[in-house]
Amino acid sequence: MQRLHSDPSLLICPDFLTDTYQTSRASLVTPTITEEQAADLLRTVWVTTNNALRVQWQQQLVEDECLQAEQRRLAEEAAERVQQTLRLEEETTKADERKKNRSKHLPIPMHPRPDATDDEVLVSDFALRKIDKGHYVELYYWTNLGIQDAHSTYRTRDDEGLLPTTTADGTTTWVTAAGAKPSSAVIADRNLSTVEFAQAVPRMISALEEYDWPVQRVSMLARFWGAVMLHRYWNSIDPIAQRAILIYQEEQRRAWHNAIPLPKGAWDISIIDDAALLRTYDRVFRDTRRQDLAVDRTVSLRAPLPNIALT
Repeated sequence: MQRLHSDPSLLICPDFLTDTYQTSRASLVTPTITEEQAADLLRTVWVTTNNALRVQWQQQLVEDECLQAEQRRLAEEAAERVQQTLRLEEETTKADERKKNRSKHLPIPMHPRPDATDDEVLVSDFALRKIDKGHYVELYYWTNLGIQDAHSTYRTRDDEGLLPTTTADGTTTWVTAAGAKPSSAVIADRNLSTVEFAQAVPRMISALEEYDWPVQRVSMLARFWGAVMLHRYWNSIDPIAQRAILIYQEEQRRAWHNAIPLPKGAWDISIIDDAALLRTYDRVFRDTRRQDLAVDRTVSLRAPLPNIALT
């Protein structure tokens, strides 16, 4: 149907008796139809056609209104999608900025400064970056020695250089020199005393929670350390057993961290692998035995020869 471009109700029916419509009347005039009757017939046809056009015009108006409403709806949806995209980009940018400058966005509780006699736990920037990335890091940084080391080497960010580093998403960020390298005094987990180990564990668990580690992983590590300290090797009078359990803890935790991103994934580290622990004990026993034999051999070589009187 051809589209109308004007309202047919605004048209006025012409006078078909005028000379303008002489030709139209003549085609209708017969011996039985006069010119007046022909003009009435033309008027009837015009009115009928105009009424049909008026109906078409109203339908056209309704369709145009529906089309415009649909176009407005689509435009509003497109604008909302654009706004959602902009909000998502803004939130992502803010989240990245909060992650890169975490200390800037940490909430500060509204209370007086704690008593100066309270212990202040200042952990190495390097260790906290490892925690933030979910990587393995030595327990040393949460021992009393590690905290004292962090206090003694602490400097404000304005007083030290910045180094570029690549984040997990491939972007480059700048970190302090202290946050890019481990402490020169770091002690491997296997060489910690049982007292130092016990000092570090609750502090490290708090750090994991503070840095939004998954609850499952934090709980798993907490149960793992608890199982280690409840194992019979932990309180054994045999120094080999104590060293074996510390080496087992270090090796298992390091292997667990390394396995997380692999296709097969990690495992429930809180379940003590008795076979692996026994192998570790045997290895420590053999290493200790070899060291003892080496010491005995060195002592025997250094011992003076006995004096033999000649007759």
